Amino acid sequence: MNKLRLGIIGYGQQGGFYGDLLAKGQVSNMEVGAVTEIDSAKDARIKEVHPEVTIYRDYKEMVKSGDVDAIITTVPHYLHPEMAMFALENGIHVLNEKPAGVYTKQVKELNDFASKHDDLTYAIMFNQRNNPLYKRIKEIVDNGEIGDIRRTNWIITTWWRPQAYYDMSDWRATWGGEGGGVLVNQAPHQLDLIQWIAGVPEAVYGKVKYGYQRDIVVEDEVTAVLDYGNGATGTFVTCTHDLIGTDRLEILGDKGKIVVEDSQKVKVYRMTKSENDLNKEMDFEGVKSLFMGQMDINEIYQVEEFSAESQWGGQHAGVLENFAAHILDGEPLLAPGSEGINGVRLANAIHLSDWTNQEVSLVDFDDNQYLEELNKRIAEEGKYETR
Repeated sequence: MNKLRLGIIGYGQQGGFYGDLLAKGQVSNMEVGAVTEIDSAKDARIKEVHPEVTIYRDYKEMVKSGDVDAIITTVPHYLHPEMAMFALENGIHVLNEKPAGVYTKQVKELNDFASKHDDLTYAIMFNQRNNPLYKRIKEIVDNGEIGDIRRTNWIITTWWRPQAYYDMSDWRATWGGEGGGVLVNQAPHQLDLIQWIAGVPEAVYGKVKYGYQRDIVVEDEVTAVLDYGNGATGTFVTCTHDLIGTDRLEILGDKGKIVVEDSQKVKVYRMTKSENDLNKEMDFEGVKSLFMGQMDINEIYQVEEFSAESQWGGQHAGVLENFAAHILDGEPLLAPGSEGINGVRLANAIHLSDWTNQEVSLVDFDDNQYLEELNKRIAEEGKYETR
């Protein structure tokens, strides 16, 4: 087998995007084996792009058909865990779309289930882990080039969505249909990246607004304070009503700093000595010289600048190719599915912190308490069954 046969579950915008990537040969070691799509109105489009593949109405039938070696789940978030577990149970590899699920209890169940099927691969579509810019930033942090992290700040408000976006589907921006708002739908990549690069926080305090600037019941404005447990802190700010938008990430270490603008332009400040040492050694004359601009700043730090052009499509194709290469050739997996719980837990904790008006631990996060609070909100909507 030199190509992995992928079954696409759901041929909407995202599923169609993956289908196009494979049809155009942008993933050398993967092809479309079959498609599951419940809406027959999409059949003509699917047959146009994939004339040889079978279209199934039931994903379970496709999983058992022998037409596919792996699946990708481009369906509403609540369905990701149950579809993944059914595929694994039937000997099929899984690439889940993000997020891994809506609440930690179901994601833990999936992770436990996947761990018992270690002959199969379970991965998640964290395509930004394949972004050269963030891969390089992670290398810099992991190599200790800016020292121990003291603070992280990420303002990511480039997720503007008009009311028409939310009105497209009844399930969108609902607790029972989608499971949340910007934290669940738009920002999971950043929630993953900040933990992938800087480490998993130990606690979080969230201030969240629901239907703040849109006629929705879920969150469209979020400010969260992260506590890494070692003195380091962080902030995470996101929303869907900032038309201008800001995307700025700062990671401060005791030996330097990384500043990222618009996920494209990066400045890395590397200090010649740690801030602790400079603090101990610099006398008042040195401080005066520094503040008056008389000191050669190169004696304090050097600056590296680099940028990365947007690679829309290429990052997704890279995750697909890595997933196939891991299965076919044993290549290390870029985004193991088991790590998907980190972003889900952080999003859940931000919600729970706001709902209870207290800091929430991620170390001993209460899965049952979160689900209980989520179900209260699903019940209030009166449109969906509780979980």
